[in-house]
Amino acid sequence: MSDSPTHALPSYLDAAHLGPWGIYLQQVDRVTPYLGPLARWVETLKRPKRALIVDVPIELDNGSVAHFEGYRVQHNTSRGPGKGGVRFHQDVTLSEVMALAAWMSVKNAAVNLPYGGAKGGIRVDPRQLSQAEIERMTRRYTSEIGVIIGPSKDIPAPDVNTNAQTMAWMMDTYSMNEGSTATGVVTGKPIALGGSLGRVEATGRGVFVTACEAARDCNIDVSQARVIVQGFGNVGGTAARLFHETGAKVIAVQDHTGTVYNPAGLDVHKLLSHVSQKGGVGGFSGAEALDNAQFWELETDFLIPAALEGQINQSNAHKVRAKIVVEGANGPTTPEADDVLRENGVYVVPDVLANAGGVTVSYFEWVQDFSSFFWSEDEINHRLERLMREAYSAVSQVAKEHKVTLRTAAFIVACTRILQARQVRGLYP
Repeated sequence: MSDSPTHALPSYLDAAHLGPWGIYLQQVDRVTPYLGPLARWVETLKRPKRALIVDVPIELDNGSVAHFEGYRVQHNTSRGPGKGGVRFHQDVTLSEVMALAAWMSVKNAAVNLPYGGAKGGIRVDPRQLSQAEIERMTRRYTSEIGVIIGPSKDIPAPDVNTNAQTMAWMMDTYSMNEGSTATGVVTGKPIALGGSLGRVEATGRGVFVTACEAARDCNIDVSQARVIVQGFGNVGGTAARLFHETGAKVIAVQDHTGTVYNPAGLDVHKLLSHVSQKGGVGGFSGAEALDNAQFWELETDFLIPAALEGQINQSNAHKVRAKIVVEGANGPTTPEADDVLRENGVYVVPDVLANAGGVTVSYFEWVQDFSSFFWSEDEINHRLERLMREAYSAVSQVAKEHKVTLRTAAFIVACTRILQARQVRGLYP
């Protein structure tokens, strides 16, 4: 993917292979005509404020030393401290982390949280490491990026292949280096360390809430709907369970172990139990196995992509027969695929809105840590659902006003908020 002539690219990116950052730049180009006088500041959105690349050396269990490449990117902090996850994955690249950080800026602004966008990652296949090696790697990485993170600077959270335990190690390492306990340096922590109730299910719950709002706009009865889900971790699994409990039929689920299909509806509770025991949906007895490519062609009311980016692309977008796509993953639909879906009348609830439930409850956790006063799970879920509905309503209104997609509308809302903050703060010095 080549860059547009308007993009002055940093020297460390290859214009011919921009990767996910190229997708983000296209999205900014699409929103620029709607920014009015704020377009003067649009270059702010096309450059990360800070990108840190670190070497992460650790001693392996066998006594040898291994080196891993780590990143922490802060895209924009005009509206508040950086906020975004840390992922451990063998395909992590700087371009990907830059794009994910930028999408966090947009997501936080779209839901009106007082944060900027950031993201981190280590280029590693964690399946090749023992638990002790992962701990050493996490602690070393945290020490290396410690100069730019902090409760009022940049607050990491879990992402792909990281979890509450990872956050506990990060919090402890940062706290030991600082000489005082700093629970607010990360979110998604265990409850025992100042974590928030409802955090684990928050992203999936947000996906479900925005799906219900979209269903109302599209005159679909959720209790009678058919649903297919790609990715069955915290996000896809939680969303599927909530759909199932509302009466909807989850007819197919796909993950890295294959695709399972039952036109009469899968027993989601049994499937979740199967996944916790076997590590994936493959081999589930209450369904037939389906070829992975056929998954996208299933006729359904809702398609929930909740795995990795770029899953709906030029090669399969024209096959999608869903009425509504609700993006549980970050960047699962390429701009080219977006155009195809729009032409085919598929209603897309974009990632920067649909999966903002996780960062919303992370915000609640951060607030609770600062005040040392914790809320009940019911209160957290109620606040989350209200905030997600309000965000959806605001974006939907802008979409109707400008006759644009929800994605473009979400970018209009978010980029306006970010650039207003940039403009009124001005340039220092």
